Amino acid sequence: MTNQYMPGPKTREIVNRDKAVISPSYPRAYPFVMEHGRGVDVWDVDGNRYLDFAAGIAVVATGHSHPQVVKAIQDQVEKFIHISPDFYHPSMVELGEKLDDIAPFKEKAVSFFTNSGTESVEGAIKLARYYTGRDVIIGFLGAFHGRTMGAVTVTASKSLYHEGFYPLMNGVLHAPFPDPYRPILASQPGEDYGQSVVRFIEEQLIGHLVPANEIAAILVEPIQGEGGYILPPPSFFPALRALCDRHGILLVVDEVQSGMGRTGKWWAIEHYGVEPDVVCAAKGIASGMPLGAVIAKEHIMCWPYGAHGNTYGGNPLACVAALATIDLVEKEYMDNAAGVGKYMLDALEEIQTRHANVIGQVRGLGLMIGVEFVKDVITKEPAKELRDKITEKAFEHGLLLLGCGKSVIRFAPPLSVTQQQVDEALQIFEEALAISEKEVLVAA
Repeated sequence: MTNQYMPGPKTREIVNRDKAVISPSYPRAYPFVMEHGRGVDVWDVDGNRYLDFAAGIAVVATGHSHPQVVKAIQDQVEKFIHISPDFYHPSMVELGEKLDDIAPFKEKAVSFFTNSGTESVEGAIKLARYYTGRDVIIGFLGAFHGRTMGAVTVTASKSLYHEGFYPLMNGVLHAPFPDPYRPILASQPGEDYGQSVVRFIEEQLIGHLVPANEIAAILVEPIQGEGGYILPPPSFFPALRALCDRHGILLVVDEVQSGMGRTGKWWAIEHYGVEPDVVCAAKGIASGMPLGAVIAKEHIMCWPYGAHGNTYGGNPLACVAALATIDLVEKEYMDNAAGVGKYMLDALEEIQTRHANVIGQVRGLGLMIGVEFVKDVITKEPAKELRDKITEKAFEHGLLLLGCGKSVIRFAPPLSVTQQQVDEALQIFEEALAISEKEVLVAA
């Protein structure tokens, strides 16, 4: 395995220029400077080809520069680029109608358009407080909902996101997320871990900290993203839905990373057989154009004229890109995510058997797959150094990956990825893993 992807001169020059004028807060993974991309393949400014299994953090659902998406944007550019939501345009209405068709609840869906996932979460928090007349939001440890002030308060994946920004938004409490691999609560006899977490909310948070009639919403990711691509037990969401129904609490699901067909269904919550009240969407909704949405049951989206708004939400370029994206996902790529995702999950589980001393768990749905690395499979101590080394080595040999959680590598390629591309990527991944195991062992 020869290293042929070390940053070239053009890459080094742009990285140095970046340091002088761009905020140091951006969490750059490694020095990849993109020049162009097609589908799953991307090229840097020095002409090196890579396989992109990060997809702009699960954003480019249809792959880079899909011709149908590009054509939709080009056609719209020639008509007009922007009109604020103070007025109307056809593609915004068409997109609202389409989201009504695919929303994960039976009641009519009404959407408010945003520019990002964090803005969708902010809008959902405001809507929940307005609709219920209550203040408190319950989130989960390990969650990531964004970095703006309300969203970052509910975010609880890293203390770094809070450091230096107190006081945060009032009225936010957290419960453990039901991580079956790393449980932190004790379960009672006959109870699985998902039910244990819901019981904790009922008995401890509601029982000791906040009356149920003060809780506006429970905000939760159906699959924790930045927290480690963690799937809760099947019992969790039915029990959580029942708790919300008992107390008049809204169930708000953050599908920013898990939605838009990534798990083989439009929304990850559909795997659990319950209906949410509000959905936060973004990332994969428009194949890279900045767009998000707060999708709510019609009776909940009841705030009055002027109560919430923005300048760019529902921008016509983003809306036509979203319509093209949804069409492609619906006709082809959602099924591909389910089929190729199962193929990749099986292949990663096979790799696990050859590296059983360092891979603690392989988990996922569709093309949202996480591989967790540990120093010891019994103690499950996270192996962050090894995870970071593997990610670095994979990059050096032509594969773009990103970490999440304490020691997880996520696999989130475009939904258009083929089995052949998976095979190529996993060959690089396993070679990077083997090299990294040796280097980390020698260093230790």
